Parts: sequence; structure tokens; C-alpha cells
Amino acid sequence: MSTNGLVCFTNCLLPQEDGGLVEKDLWIDESRGVILDAQVTFFERNERPDRIIDLGGNILSPGLIDIQLNGAYGFDFSVYDGDYEAYKQGMKMIAEKIVETGVTSLVPTIITQEKSLYPKLLELLQPFSTPTSASLLGWHAEGPFLNMAKRGAHAPPFLLSAPEGLKSFENTYGAQNLVDSEDWLIGADGECGVRIITAAPEIKGVMSAVQELSKRGVVFSIGHSVASSEIATAAVVSGARLITHLFNAMPQLHHRDPSIIGLLGASPHISARAAATEEFPTSASPLATSVMSGVISEAFEYQSSPATPVKPGISRVGSRSELHLEKGQVADMTFDRPFYDMIVDGIHSHPNSVRLAYSAYPDGCILITDAMKMLDPNLRDGAHEWRDGQRIVKEGDKLYLEGTNTLAGSVVTLDKCVRNFSRFTGCSLGEAIKCATFNPAKCLGIEDRKGTLRPGADADLIVLDRQGNLVSTWVKGRQVWGTDTTCAT
Repeated sequence: MSTNGLVCFTNCLLPQEDGGLVEKDLWIDESRGVILDAQVTFFERNERPDRIIDLGGNILSPGLIDIQLNGAYGFDFSVYDGDYEAYKQGMKMIAEKIVETGVTSLVPTIITQEKSLYPKLLELLQPFSTPTSASLLGWHAEGPFLNMAKRGAHAPPFLLSAPEGLKSFENTYGAQNLVDSEDWLIGADGECGVRIITAAPEIKGVMSAVQELSKRGVVFSIGHSVASSEIATAAVVSGARLITHLFNAMPQLHHRDPSIIGLLGASPHISARAAATEEFPTSASPLATSVMSGVISEAFEYQSSPATPVKPGISRVGSRSELHLEKGQVADMTFDRPFYDMIVDGIHSHPNSVRLAYSAYPDGCILITDAMKMLDPNLRDGAHEWRDGQRIVKEGDKLYLEGTNTLAGSVVTLDKCVRNFSRFTGCSLGEAIKCATFNPAKCLGIEDRKGTLRPGADADLIVLDRQGNLVSTWVKGRQVWGTDTTCAT
């Protein structure tokens, strides 16, 4: 540690929030674990860093953020047998080991559960970190308000509808776990407590809860859904901010009804109509009857209720909804297209699909792993015990339920997703890094603290070589993983 706490990283490339890379020094205060404004620090303190680290031309990036991680290293966030200490030790173990993949912040994800387990699990998944670990930012509940037709590996008996709207969500997750944002934004250890709910907006009662959940600071994500374009658009108008694992567990793109995927290309014409009112009601219509015919489940019930009120402060009309003559002038939109996340392992989505999505809406792209407890670089291929007597087969980066061809999450690491993404899309490494740092932080509303190199942000950093391979990981200004290949003076 330097005597004055100041450290300068030099001879390095810094990713910018626009996806660029610039050659520039970065100053941090390792005693406080924050990034500094070099000029302000010099003139206020009249000091220079006592420690200078030469990165040899490598990339110094914000640490990676994974907003959908189901487990790793043999521990599953969705499994709780009543042993509080064992569960907390599992959380700690993942937080401390995951830094070897470049992840310095993550959102633990639990899949569809028996209803009584939710309050217990979510209470445990509060913001958490140690001085040498990644930060757990809160929880991501993927289910149980999902569509049976797109359930994937989620257990059918546990899927629910929400006949009482928001109250159904509170009854399921526990009202104490859905408090107003000001009550949970900063956790006990000072970390931001971000929460995500993945649900299908066409399921009975779900749409009526979207606006209030969003007002409470919850990121509502559309997923495991057969929502039509009409319903998907209405969900975004109500406050939905994210699409869960794009292309997977949703209808395929169809030119007459592009459904959820079509939100990436949301037309200003459609946006204006959505704002105008009744062409896009926020209650779900009884669609996909053919898919669900013959199946009796409360998850298949649909509602027909008055439109959800407009969310205060949100304008939904494109700034140019009329015809115009200016060449190349595409209408600006105040209708915000949602972020979307993708598992870029080369298995869940074809490289052409990944490139197509990114070309349509680069600023909304987020990379995730959706990794299961089998995520472990040392784990052999073969069948592994999962939960409820089921087994999952691992073949390289591919995971599927034994005896089926149903994909069940992944074991890809996020740093590998960044490299794959750059190869699949042809984008620069800096642009790929943005999709695993700044974009997820912005989606979660924490871009002033995480996923950025702004002065005042946490000094959670990774060093990558120019091929995107991880060299070292730093948490709050301290190196926590990697070989010492840098030159310190």
C-alpha cells in the first residue's frame, strides 16, 4: 500500500462510457477504495501518488457486473434447507471466488420456488460483500409469475398468476422485501441494493403491478413470456425496464407480430400510438390460446381490467411523429426501449442473432451468464445433481436437463462472454466491455458507483490484455486475484 494512499495506473487503455478506449492514467485512493479526479486531487492535496503501476499497454476496465447468476462453485442460490449459516457461507464463497472471472458485482438470481421459500431466501439475499469479494447487490427473482408455455427449466407446479396484482407479489416475495426504494437502496454495508423481477406481463394480474413495482425501484424484466407486441409495448409503457435472456423463453421473431424481441426496434409510430391510449391497453388480452389449450393452470388465466395509469414523469410520444423531409433524420424517441440481456456463449443464441440485436439497439445490450452452480473452471463434463432429484448434464459451456434437450442456464464466464461478443458482432473490445459494465449499471441505476471510471466511483477494476483475457481483479482499490505482472514503482 502506498504511504499516502494514492495509486496511479499508467501506460494503460481506459474504456469510456461510449465504448471507446483512450490512453490515459487513472488515479485511485486505495485507503478509501474510490476512483479520483487526478487534477482535483493534486491541487487540493498537493500530492502525487506514492505508488505507480505500469500496466504495459493493457486495458484497465471497471469490474464486470453480472445481473443474472443462479449459483457457482457448487452453491445454488435457489436452494435453502434452513441452515442460515451454511447459506451465508455459500454466498460468501461465491462472492470471493467469482472475482477470478472478472466479476466484481453481481445480482444473485433465484428461479421459481415453492411459494413459502421466497420470503426466507430474499431476506438472506441482501447486499453483501467482504474486503476481498465481489459485491452482491440484492436479488433477482426469476419467477414464479411466468408463462407455462415458456417455462424452460422452471418447475410447473410452482408457477403462479397474480390475481390480486401487487398484493400477489407482496404475498409471494414478502411485503418487507418489496419496500420503497429509499428504504433499501443502500444496504447495511453501504452497497446498493438492486432488485429485479422477471415475469410474464400477459399472466393474470402481472401488468397491473408493473407500474408500482417500478416506482419502488424494482427493475421489472419481461421474460419467460408469450406476450404479443401489444402487451410487450404496454409493459414498457408501464415501466418495464429490461428483457430477460433475449431470444430464449419467448416467441421467435415474426414479421407480423415481432413480440418481445420487436421492442428492440420499437417504431416511433408505435410509440406514439401507445401513448395515445386505447390502441395498447395495459391489461392483457387472451392471446396464445392455441398454445395453452387443454392446460388448466392458474398461471394461464388472463385479466381484462382498466388500463394502468400513466407512470408520473414518463413521456411516451416520439418527438417527431409526423412525416418530414430531412434526409437521414430519424425521429428521436422519448419512449425508452428496454435494456435486454443475452447469454453470449454461442449456445443460447446464434452469433448472427447476437449481432442482429446489437445492431438494432447497442445502448441497451447487457451481457449475462445465467450461470448455474456448475460454474467452475475445474468442473468435469458429465451429469451433475441439481435439485428436486433432477440432474443437469454439462458438455463444455452447454448445460441441459438430463433426458431432454432443454437448456438449463450456462457455465460460461462473463469475461468469456465479453470476448465472444466482440467476435460475434465485430464491435471493438471497448464496446463489448461496456455491455458488461456501464450498461448493466445504468439499467440498475447505479452507474455513479459501479461499472464506470468516474471520479467517486468504487475502485472495482479489472486488467485485461488486448485480446480481452483477464490479468487481474481489484476490489475497492486492492488486488484480489491475478498474477503480479505489472511494474510498481
